[in-house]
Amino acid sequence: MYKQTLLYIIFILCIVNNGLTQEVITGLPSNPLLKNGPPVSDSKSGSKSILELPFFDDFSGQNIFPDNEKWTDNYVFINDTYTEKQITKGVATFDALDNYGQLYEDASYISNIADHLSSQPINLDYTPDDSLRLSFFFEPGGTGDMPEERDSLTLQFYAPEEDKWYPVWKTNNIDIEGFRAVNIRIDDSRFLKNGFRFRFVNYISLSDYQNYPSMIGNCDQWNIDYVILDKNRTDKDTLLPDVAFISPLRSLLSTHESLPWKQFEHISLQEMGAFIPVQYKNYDNIVRNVTRNFQIWDVYENTQVKLFSAGAVNIDPLVDEKYNADLIYTYSSDNKDSALFRVKSWLVTDEFDPKPNDTLVYYQVFNDYFAFDDGSSEAGYGINGLGSNNAMVACRFRSYIQDSLRAVRICFNDSYMNANLRSFDLMVWNDNGGLPGEILTSVEELMVQQGNSINGYYTFVLPKPVMVEGLFYVGWKQRSEAFLNAGFDINTPHQGRQMYWINGIWHESGQNGSLMIRPVTGPPLATSVNDIPFLRTEPLSFRPNPARDYIIFNTERLPVDGLTYVSFFDLSGKEIMKVPLSETIDISYLNTGVYIIVASRQGRYLGYNRLIKIK
Repeated sequence: MYKQTLLYIIFILCIVNNGLTQEVITGLPSNPLLKNGPPVSDSKSGSKSILELPFFDDFSGQNIFPDNEKWTDNYVFINDTYTEKQITKGVATFDALDNYGQLYEDASYISNIADHLSSQPINLDYTPDDSLRLSFFFEPGGTGDMPEERDSLTLQFYAPEEDKWYPVWKTNNIDIEGFRAVNIRIDDSRFLKNGFRFRFVNYISLSDYQNYPSMIGNCDQWNIDYVILDKNRTDKDTLLPDVAFISPLRSLLSTHESLPWKQFEHISLQEMGAFIPVQYKNYDNIVRNVTRNFQIWDVYENTQVKLFSAGAVNIDPLVDEKYNADLIYTYSSDNKDSALFRVKSWLVTDEFDPKPNDTLVYYQVFNDYFAFDDGSSEAGYGINGLGSNNAMVACRFRSYIQDSLRAVRICFNDSYMNANLRSFDLMVWNDNGGLPGEILTSVEELMVQQGNSINGYYTFVLPKPVMVEGLFYVGWKQRSEAFLNAGFDINTPHQGRQMYWINGIWHESGQNGSLMIRPVTGPPLATSVNDIPFLRTEPLSFRPNPARDYIIFNTERLPVDGLTYVSFFDLSGKEIMKVPLSETIDISYLNTGVYIIVASRQGRYLGYNRLIKIK
């Protein structure tokens, strides 16, 4: 009887453990893209010049910060990843993170003010008969965290002569999916002045994870898109006569975001996509004629390798067009260890169309790693709860040739009060019928580390390289019940490649996204400066980023000998500047925007990274 009772208790405990141990997705506690964000302007003063009507911004530029010609502050995050339903490419996301990508210091479980987006001063010296209206689209949550009812998004107008802000609109409506239009008439004389301004403000409240501080993170997102302020408008007028791209370009590979170059060369015909997918929409009320153009540029060789037009077509009013442009091309390069290609698509439309939303650019990277994620973390992932102190997580990869696995890059997010800085075991398994099988190698008691690259990856080097061929798995085994908070790309489905282990059973992940973990293959890491031109394929390391006047390179593993050069390319693929590598490089005369920096020595590629140049 005693034995039966004991077995029953053990059985119940197993059920409880399984019930409480689970996969968890949380908001980011920080945004690595914004860590070195620009200083925030004084939102009271605005710019020295006054803007004239019309005012328009659909956030379709290349910068991650608002356009400072139109806005006075930098709190919101301009991106293409926190929504799938944007009006045009790019949205402004309001959340719980400040302009440096950190949780606001006064963020708490009680609703508090967070981000601002404040316009520059505008000449609104008009009369009510001029029918001035401000319109915009808003979306609660998007692919981020849905706000609670106590959270809100508000709009305020500034009365110049009173030096006072007035609330004019507010919503805590979270019972909608996608974007909803708002159109507000401006006819109060206090606002019809030279120097008028408007601003959006959001209120947030942190989720109550007091027992699990490593799960505290970003929350209560709102997205804003397609802001218009102009005269002679009606209450139905929320869009411009415009044909625009809706979604960004993605990888042209069939199953990967990125592959080691020598792996791709082995399977290029089966891995190269057969078309370039784009999505655009006609927001006009008449039929419009559109020409679709495409270009692929070899960044390292600075040469065009493919240019074609998909021709001109008519598109009916308010039609959303998904188009696959036939691609008869396979990436090819003389480089032996890496390659970088810029894929560009642009629409030829009428001259009166807003032009920034007519162009898309994507960089296809071939380096030394496998990747299914797109390099942008929207959330944190982990196993949490009672019984998770020995849980395991694994991601499946395939090596198409026999190769040497020498490291694993993992994006671990920052964590509230450093609560996820715990030890774990790095694991590599072979395949056993579609599940992790025999352990090929494990590295015990590694500490969670946050990388200093622009996307936050940290490279965990294996003590001894492991030979892999065919299916293999990389991941970790937990040593505590702490939520490890690894980066999670919500926009890339894992398609059955991600799984977790609890109580002796492997389960396919129920979370729709990809864990940001990347196996690194190839020769061992360089051990001396002389080895670098032949072995180094890691991203270039420099700071700050974003940068205003100069950047400082980490030259410990790059030779400063007059033979190593750094090239700066804009997003059109044009080489703007090429200078010998030095510890400090002056970038003050570069225009604001995003650049790709490539280092080379005697014609051999050493590495690259992205630079955000600010004013």
